[in-house]
Amino acid sequence: VPRREQREMVHHVIFDELIRGVLRESSRDAYAQIIADLADDGAEGVILGCTEIELLISEKDTAIPVLPSARLHAEAAAGFALAD
Repeated sequence: VPRREQREMVHHVIFDELIRGVLRESSRDAYAQIIADLADDGAEGVILGCTEIELLISEKDTAIPVLPSARLHAEAAAGFALAD
């Protein structure tokens, strides 16, 4: 889990930028740094638990795997729907 000030930054970006369609390189850089800090603390991957974060961050922005919740849920739903 990111540190308190990092969580505040994540919240700010989601609610003041991403849900309004604002994509800033500085916010991408801040998120990438937060993920790098988590990796330094031992994280082996990161869950993008808010679907809007996927507009800003992808695996190409990080050294560790990202798990995009919207895509993973959509793929699981499609797999369920198409299963015999």
